[in-house]
Amino acid sequence: MFKKLVITVLFFSMFLNSEAQENGIQEDKQISLMPWPEQVEVKVNGFKIGNDFSIYIHGDVSETSRIYKAAVRFIRHTTDKTGVFVSQGFPNTDNITSESATLNIHFDQEAKVEQGIDESYKLSVGSESIEIQAATDIGAMHGLSSLLQLIEAQGGHYEFKGVEIQDSPRFVWRGLMMDVSRHFMPVDVVKRNLDAMALVKLNVFHWHLSDDQGFRIETKSLPELHEKASDGLYYTQEEIKDIVRYADDRGIRVIPELDVPGHGTAFLTAFPEFGSKEGMTYSVERNSGIFDPTLDPTNEKVYEFMDVLFKEVTTLFPDVYFHIGGDENAGRHWDENPKIQQFMKENNLKDNHELQTYFNIKLQKILEKYGKSLMGWEEIMTENMPKTALIHSWRGVNEGMEPGESLVKAVKNGYQTILSNGYYIDLMLSVEEHYVVDPMPAVELTKEESDRILGGEATMWAELVTPLTVDSRIWPRTAAIAERFWSPQEVRDLESMHNRLEVVNRYLELIGIRNQQVQEYLLRNISNYQDTHALRQLVNISEPFEIYSRNAGGTQYQTYSPFTLFADACTADAKDKRKFHKLVTKYIESQDAASKEKLVSMLERYASIEESLGSIAPNAPLVGRVLPYAKRVSGIAALTGKGLEEGMLSAIDLEGLKTLLGQKEDPAINLDVELALSKDIEKLAEFLSK
Repeated sequence: MFKKLVITVLFFSMFLNSEAQENGIQEDKQISLMPWPEQVEVKVNGFKIGNDFSIYIHGDVSETSRIYKAAVRFIRHTTDKTGVFVSQGFPNTDNITSESATLNIHFDQEAKVEQGIDESYKLSVGSESIEIQAATDIGAMHGLSSLLQLIEAQGGHYEFKGVEIQDSPRFVWRGLMMDVSRHFMPVDVVKRNLDAMALVKLNVFHWHLSDDQGFRIETKSLPELHEKASDGLYYTQEEIKDIVRYADDRGIRVIPELDVPGHGTAFLTAFPEFGSKEGMTYSVERNSGIFDPTLDPTNEKVYEFMDVLFKEVTTLFPDVYFHIGGDENAGRHWDENPKIQQFMKENNLKDNHELQTYFNIKLQKILEKYGKSLMGWEEIMTENMPKTALIHSWRGVNEGMEPGESLVKAVKNGYQTILSNGYYIDLMLSVEEHYVVDPMPAVELTKEESDRILGGEATMWAELVTPLTVDSRIWPRTAAIAERFWSPQEVRDLESMHNRLEVVNRYLELIGIRNQQVQEYLLRNISNYQDTHALRQLVNISEPFEIYSRNAGGTQYQTYSPFTLFADACTADAKDKRKFHKLVTKYIESQDAASKEKLVSMLERYASIEESLGSIAPNAPLVGRVLPYAKRVSGIAALTGKGLEEGMLSAIDLEGLKTLLGQKEDPAINLDVELALSKDIEKLAEFLSK
């Protein structure tokens, strides 16, 4: 029964109407591939996985080749999933005939991992055999990724679902950016996320390696950078080479980013003489936000320094593109420096934007000398920037711009571009909001202009994540974004996306992603290894604050703060939210008895959370912090459930519920989280009070 009172955070989200969206997915397909293929036909019978399963790779293939290693990983993942003891633990290349293999892989050539390669494949799964055909080994590897996701339990055994698939990507640039500057991400974290990228056919790893909070590359020519500006947390050059090889084996390009001239505190901690404010002492930044330390673009020694740095670092990364950042520089230290102001007058540079363009073009020429093309955030785009520059569009409504505004401007001005606005996964928005964003804007473009849109990147900024929690912020939601980059544009149905995302999350765990494991660990830690059932109930209906409001001003959390709190255990898509929403919608529409019964049952569970947590709080200080929020949630559930059981909310109960819901901004109660059910509870309360 409902007795406890609680307050709640009002959850604000955009529930996007998929009513008019064409999904291109028939419900009777009964497969859960993500990303969804270009063409797929499901067969009645699949291929039973037994101990006779074997792989034959056609062509001249060695055990060190990319496709061979991918096939080995595939066998390991398959046996781990199914528990089948296969007699052939490695792919065959020359000691059996193709007729005796159950999976035959054909491809025409080993590809160089670069932009524009053929990534298409054909996959045929029948009851007797499986065939993968591709123009390149990377296309064949995509076929293996799809095949792995087709494993399903069937009549007491596992099988690969019978299909005919013909598939190719919509965009050539399908990326994930990982910030390792705000919080350093060790090699094993990077590698397991590369594995996850390969599973969902992402092909660009954008590695954000410097910012105010740290410089993360060993530099033999400028050792002060990693010695003074990394807190000892950096990648050795051998580790970088290892990760680049690891990515290459998975068909993934690696794009490094060294952010200049702004976001330069770490640079200037090592080399203060290159700063724009004379006499300033710099130290590695511990807070989040935008800071003033900036390289001095009028100092020729800065370019000599960058030349030395680029000469060394570019040798570590084979890709043609090198990202220089170039974002969020207000130029305040430039404004305060008389020498810089005089330089601007002498060179007819009317504002800081033109001064930064002067700087960027200098860097572009240095990079060109080392065989690289410059890439940067959209602020680098000016009329003088060479058209060889790749523009990274990121600003939107939160920055006072229309979504994709800079992307359209870039292609119309002759630049190639990629989109990240709408894919900032650190904003903790619902996966639906990311999923409906498309790299191709809804404006009229010529074919030439459209072709300049290469694709997009999900961006994982690391102010509020650590190696422990980063997987839970990237996955599984980035799989849905990967679908937007790979699949036909008409694949947009939200219900289908959610259903398939739940399944792909299991495969992400199979290959090593720890989002689900870490959540359980955090709950055990919060409970001090007592019963976590009530915490689990609370996590299932709670979501972290959105759009950086958890760390307003960038000062609540420092780089050394604990990120093992209740908000860190919550995700942007609370597990019970969709189910509760569907039940409320159905009940309001038809007063369906079954929906009412299920809602009452759910609300009873939520109403008991406070009491359950109270019993373990004396031996769990972190639970004590959660109790005010739990009390609020239980109170909301109690009042709502009471009204639902009685068929109406009394005036007193309605006022009490409004009071609780209205206390959503109280930081002493809300733990940087909000109740994900708030919007539906408000709808239900309104209905019950009529």
